[in-house]
Amino acid sequence: MRYLALACDYDGTLATQGKVENRVIEALTRVSASGRYLILVTGRTLDALFEIFPYIDLFDYIVCENGAVLYKPANKVVKLLAEIPPKMFIDRLQAKDVVPLEAGQVIVATWHPNELMILETIHELGLDLQITFNKGAVMALPSGVTKASGMLAALNELDISRHNVVGIGDAENDYSFLTQCECSVAVANSLPIIKEHADLTTNGDHGAGVIELIEKLIVNDLKDYESTIKRHNIELGSYNGSKLQFKSYNCGILIAGPSQSGKSTASMTILEHLTSAGYQYCVIDPEGDYERAPRSVTVGNRRHAPEVDDILRILENTDDNVVVNLLGLPLSERPPFFASFFPKLQNMRRTKGHPHWLIIDEAHHMLHPYWDEALKHVWQQGAFVIITVDPKEISPRVLSDIDVVLAVGKDPNHTINIFAQSIQQKVPPSEEIALDWGEALAWARHNYDPPQRVNVTPSSLNPLRHLRKYADGNVGRERSFYFRGPDGSQNLRAQNLMLFMQIGDVVDDATWLFHLHKGDYSKWFHDVIKDKFLAEETKQIEAQTNIATNESRKKIRALIEDRYTLPSHPSINIHA
Repeated sequence: MRYLALACDYDGTLATQGKVENRVIEALTRVSASGRYLILVTGRTLDALFEIFPYIDLFDYIVCENGAVLYKPANKVVKLLAEIPPKMFIDRLQAKDVVPLEAGQVIVATWHPNELMILETIHELGLDLQITFNKGAVMALPSGVTKASGMLAALNELDISRHNVVGIGDAENDYSFLTQCECSVAVANSLPIIKEHADLTTNGDHGAGVIELIEKLIVNDLKDYESTIKRHNIELGSYNGSKLQFKSYNCGILIAGPSQSGKSTASMTILEHLTSAGYQYCVIDPEGDYERAPRSVTVGNRRHAPEVDDILRILENTDDNVVVNLLGLPLSERPPFFASFFPKLQNMRRTKGHPHWLIIDEAHHMLHPYWDEALKHVWQQGAFVIITVDPKEISPRVLSDIDVVLAVGKDPNHTINIFAQSIQQKVPPSEEIALDWGEALAWARHNYDPPQRVNVTPSSLNPLRHLRKYADGNVGRERSFYFRGPDGSQNLRAQNLMLFMQIGDVVDDATWLFHLHKGDYSKWFHDVIKDKFLAEETKQIEAQTNIATNESRKKIRALIEDRYTLPSHPSINIHA
């Protein structure tokens, strides 16, 4: 279920002239019966609401006074979300004969045209207050207090993300909370500015519009409108002047290609965009490569296997993303771990709506066709990213839910064809493409268009997919850096950045400068390490003809240390 909560304005939305019709109450009851939460978001004071609305207990939370007061009907607890304005503020307004004048627990309210006197008084007393309008009503509140801030406080109590809420309203002060909802709806009698910015507008006005929305919500979770609500789409890159975007919900992405071909650029770009948009993610990280994933908490390390309860507890807070590090688990234990963890994660996604995205790296470890029988009982379509070298190594059950394929490396057409064969779908004809670094061949398989060459938007987070491999692993004999010197008399091999720095510190000046002046260091960083930023910075050092030998060593070492988390090792013997 995508929309776990319905947030409603009261006056002008649920209510007509302050009264809510019985048929609207019945519709709200059906929302609760469907397992969803109800949040009332109103500018009224709680006392005024009690006087006019006898069905307060229908709601899980009431946001009163335009976001300043939170009330939980189940236990009748009132929580102030802002400081109470000083009494002298109300006294001064009364002295100026501002009428009508209503003071709640926090809010101070009147009607047009008294806003000028309210502003003058705020200025005279030097108060940190703001004015909000609701058609003819004028409300003074502490700065930063809006219906949006109040709704977010209610969602925090429920452990629900704003991305799992549909909101409905009609007036100026509703704008703030509607823009925070995944789906915003304007009733037919809304102000033009609300209709202009809402995702949907009902045919009916007031309560009839609310009923109309509720019926569509209960029938199919607003699935009929998924294709029309595009403001939450996630951008990945561009092609031919167009943007490559994918849905933020119910979307499956496969990133496939050989090692060191650019899968990291794509996956970390996705994480960055998800984080910026406020979507929560959980990464399954078999190799410990996501230490720099944005705004994330890592569970597990080389010595300690991750605990499922720890992961789920952290994910309760929708502001926290989790990287599940599997280095502490032997390869043979990783599929059973995933099999025990995945149903609990799916249950959380079903009941809480988050984490919104699941990213599974080295997915063949856990989603191999061997696990088809077990997967069919727990796998559910949702928003996910699968990253692997070879699509053949992924269960066809999982591949059938893929919407977008991003193929990277030297032969992306072959990768897409392998995927298509696995799901028994033909790929529209396209020319053979040789990709440059930072490009991918993208195929949106449900559009039936040919695959497109895409420039993947680079991440600003300096994501380095094979961080450990580059730092202290082994890039392979053929791809290693060899310090040979001007006469080729040496053959000192650096198979990772740690050894590169250690050899660079002790190699003779002639050998160091020979490679420096040839631009060999920046070329290796670009071609093998696949770090164009490090390569460009190093190239600038290489171009300095008068730089001292030791200074160039120190600067290049500093660049590497700044960008990579390097382990602490005892001294390493250098072998030719």
